[in-house]
Amino acid sequence: MRVHVVDPSAFTPPYDHALCHALAAAGAQVQLYTSRFAHGPVAPADGYERRELFYRRAARIPDARARRAVKLAEHVPDMLRYRRAANDADVVHFQWLAVQHVDGWLLPDRHAPGGARRPLVLTAHDILPREARPGQRSAQRRLYERFDAVVVHSEHGRTRLIEELGVEARRVHVIPHGAFQHLAAAPAAPVEYLPDTNAPVVLCFGLMRPYKGIDLLLEAWRGIEGAELWLVGMPRMDISVLREMAPGGVRFIPRFVTDAELPAFFHRADLVVLPYREIDQSGVLFTALAFGKPLLLSDVGGFPEVAATGAARTVPAGDARALHEALDELLGDPGARSALAERARVVVDGPYSWDEIAKRTLALYEELRGEDPRP
Repeated sequence: MRVHVVDPSAFTPPYDHALCHALAAAGAQVQLYTSRFAHGPVAPADGYERRELFYRRAARIPDARARRAVKLAEHVPDMLRYRRAANDADVVHFQWLAVQHVDGWLLPDRHAPGGARRPLVLTAHDILPREARPGQRSAQRRLYERFDAVVVHSEHGRTRLIEELGVEARRVHVIPHGAFQHLAAAPAAPVEYLPDTNAPVVLCFGLMRPYKGIDLLLEAWRGIEGAELWLVGMPRMDISVLREMAPGGVRFIPRFVTDAELPAFFHRADLVVLPYREIDQSGVLFTALAFGKPLLLSDVGGFPEVAATGAARTVPAGDARALHEALDELLGDPGARSALAERARVVVDGPYSWDEIAKRTLALYEELRGEDPRP
């Protein structure tokens, strides 16, 4: 089976790589269509072919604002160029589409030139765009109608698509997010800016954005002693207020961390905390699982489904007091952290393994190809 995985803006290179590698290992002929990742090197293609078809002019522009403008100008021509390339695919699986107002009209046809059915699949990493521009959310709703199947990473996401957005239940399929074991298996590169401390480390990792509840975490950290909280990731918000409200024992590392540098932070962490206000699933969560780290999560989106495996603990979203109590308890109980870590190691070889995800994904493709053609 010839599968195209498409992520025009390279929003999730680790996910793209893990999925493509797993599908190829399961016997598919896989091509990843994407763009150059602006922030550093990505994992080399392994078993599949990587084609950077999108935004080739924008990739040469260092200024982020100018790069976005050029990307927008290139978007329609590049989508039309991919539309032609899709003639070689049996299945087209989009990971992200960021210009929802027009993308529905630029998708490849659902039938190959010879008339064979060519299903279109979309993974809804975000059910609706976060921090959306005007009209973007309604356009996302319309975009779902253009796909034969929508993949979500949790039962929570499936319920939202069906009940909130009106997507037909038969077109919504739950396939879990996988643990990024290729990141955990990579050698840890030395990181000169890694803080030096003998204290236990609580890690909050990833792009700093309002919905991630960093302000709540800082409030909850007050009164925690004998440990450090590391806030690591590129800011996508003004963090000056966060710095002002930070109590003692907090370190900000406001920068993009490359895949080569990432292992040093997760190896050093004693606990990973994600106090999000909203989410479906999180790549950071599945990075922490791959490293066998205990997790403390808010009870939003698909997080409780991970906690139900025993690999994480949850607290009520938005409850700083409950978060403080859970942090204090877990920092003082190495046995509880070890139990969470042990369950993490079990689930990454089970439901969150990429072998299992590839098997389920290929089964979906085959099911879609066997359906009666639709206009």
